[in-house]
Amino acid sequence: MKPILLIDFGSTYTKLTAVDVEEERILGTAQSYTTVETDINHGLEKGLALLRERIGFSEFEKTYACSSAAGGLRMVTCGLVPELTGEAAKLASLGAGAKAVGIYAFQLTEDDLEEIRALKPDIFLLVGGTDGGNTECILHNARVLASMKPEFPIVVAGNRTAARECQRILEGLEVHVCPNVMPKFGVLNIEPTQNKIREIFLNRIVQAKGLSRAAELLSDIMMPTPAAVLQAMELLAQGCEEEKGIGDLVAVDVGGATTDVYSIADGMPEHMNTVFKGLPEPYAKRTVEGDIGMRYSIGGIVEAAGIDKISRLSGLTKARATELVEELKVDTERIPNGDPELEALDFALASSAVEEAVTRHAGTISETYTMMGKTFVQEGKNLTGVHQIVVTGGSLIHTKNTEKIASHALFSPQAPQSLRPKKADVWVDRTYILAAMGLLSSYYPGTALRIMKKELEYHGYSE
Repeated sequence: MKPILLIDFGSTYTKLTAVDVEEERILGTAQSYTTVETDINHGLEKGLALLRERIGFSEFEKTYACSSAAGGLRMVTCGLVPELTGEAAKLASLGAGAKAVGIYAFQLTEDDLEEIRALKPDIFLLVGGTDGGNTECILHNARVLASMKPEFPIVVAGNRTAARECQRILEGLEVHVCPNVMPKFGVLNIEPTQNKIREIFLNRIVQAKGLSRAAELLSDIMMPTPAAVLQAMELLAQGCEEEKGIGDLVAVDVGGATTDVYSIADGMPEHMNTVFKGLPEPYAKRTVEGDIGMRYSIGGIVEAAGIDKISRLSGLTKARATELVEELKVDTERIPNGDPELEALDFALASSAVEEAVTRHAGTISETYTMMGKTFVQEGKNLTGVHQIVVTGGSLIHTKNTEKIASHALFSPQAPQSLRPKKADVWVDRTYILAAMGLLSSYYPGTALRIMKKELEYHGYSE
């Protein structure tokens, strides 16, 4: 059987992986700059030439791809209240592999419309109200959107009582009606909406991102890159019929502009005297921190951690750390290349990025008192019992300090309220295969799982 080609059209690099599914091994990888500003196919052709030279093959049995090029799948969501339907909409979009570039609640205003126009989303997710509940807000927002006459598609996934009326108000636009993301108070139903978002990505966004000619090479599948990674993480954790997984996990991908965190775990309270507050957390959850990145969002790391912490972790003086941070804000392509000061700063930045991103992703616990005595209240996902951490991203894979950086995802006595993992094995994706394995898992789950187990670099408990 000829090898299978897996392509990840990234925002900076187009990454290619050739896999022999019969021998269950990676034949070779290659990458080239993603030439999205001109023609994305130019970068693909360069990468293919490199790959064919390395593996000695010119033909592939099947070709599958994912993409986060040109900003990835950009979504705006709008719900009734931020803590409920707004949060449900956010979970639906992030779980579908989208980047939530705008999140609105209550009734949209003229100023909101101006912001939405400037954001230029690929999809708008309109939700609001439980079934049989409030209809006024979602109908108002549908009318406001209709006045805008947007070119982007709108997914309506709110109160079923108002769904068809919203569709009539938005007549003439591309509208898709899905079941309510929160049909009852505190109950999530986000999977149908996620499937619809991915379908729109296939049918419409591929053309909008300049991928239509590249898509002609594909055998079948095309999805947002984060959705492919989430699929790989679910497989790695749960396993499949023919192969056991490694168990519940947390995965962290620290990039230049954003940091993505994935968790595959139930996340519910462990003890009887703990009460859960808020929306239930999805078993497979993804969050993306748009203000935390090693270069384009370096200011967000410093703001979250504080320059004193960056100085302490790096061993640099506060003045020198500040000076280097300001330089990197301008020179975003600069990498350490053996520079000890820059290596030390990147260690501090990556460690802080991991800690802050996982802290935001994980839930919290607080103490309260009731008539029954002391009780604990959990909000968000409990990850304390997770024993596996998967990490990737340039700042973690091109360093000898990967384990030390990854350890910042763990529970800290300095933040006892944060429900981060207490101790964990570390798995390192040094060759960027996670998205590729997510693609492969759609057809060869056992093969994809065994390749991940073999290719991911394993380290024991990180303390």
